[in-house]
Amino acid sequence: MNITLRVWRQSGPDAEGHMQTIEVPDVSEHMSFLEMMDVVNERLTLAGEDPVAIDSDCREGICGTCGVMINREAHGPVRATVCQLHMRSFSDGDVIDVEPWRSDAFPVVKDLVVDRGAFDRIIQAGGYISAPTGSAPEAHAAPVKKQDADHAFDAATCIQCGACVAACPNGSAMLFTAAKVTHLGLLPQGQPERHSRVLGMVNQHDAEGFGGCSNIGECTAVCPKGIPFDTITRLNRDLLTALMKGGE
Repeated sequence: MNITLRVWRQSGPDAEGHMQTIEVPDVSEHMSFLEMMDVVNERLTLAGEDPVAIDSDCREGICGTCGVMINREAHGPVRATVCQLHMRSFSDGDVIDVEPWRSDAFPVVKDLVVDRGAFDRIIQAGGYISAPTGSAPEAHAAPVKKQDADHAFDAATCIQCGACVAACPNGSAMLFTAAKVTHLGLLPQGQPERHSRVLGMVNQHDAEGFGGCSNIGECTAVCPKGIPFDTITRLNRDLLTALMKGGE
């Protein structure tokens, strides 16, 4: 099939960006979206033009680095990562807009690549435990209720892609922050820092310039790992408890 791409081009963080129209003929429906972008970049390079900068790594839906807006939807029309999106989701003659995440906390590095270092700093503010681990403990050394283990696992599947931020009208990263708070806060190893963790990570979230959560729910609608909305409820409960205890 033949498609038309309209891709955001921006040569650097301080440069003015624009949409570039690129005609892409003979696209196989079996290509992934990233494979199609590889073909586009090969053609641009052969023509002596600058290829489109786009992040990617595992191409297996695990790392989350490939996140972009496709036709104003985070990761595109399928609830998955961009590397798991295939061109059969589009039709012959389609015009496809491709843009980077739009958030003040995610400054554009070049074209479709944004700096998501704000997420790393949120994790550094509390996403750790102080309990010494040593060698691997016995599987049943620290009993955990199955319900808690299941919820902790659901939260831990977050791949730090940033789709929640891109989809949120407020530019909030609360679903990401809640996932990182929750998966440690539900386990015995995470209890010593439970209250200082949530305070530190929420404060860093706000310091990075992310917006506040107003319970719209767009974040969960686009999350490729299906992080549930009640994860934010758990964060709010831990935050309220921590504030009442004075951050102990």
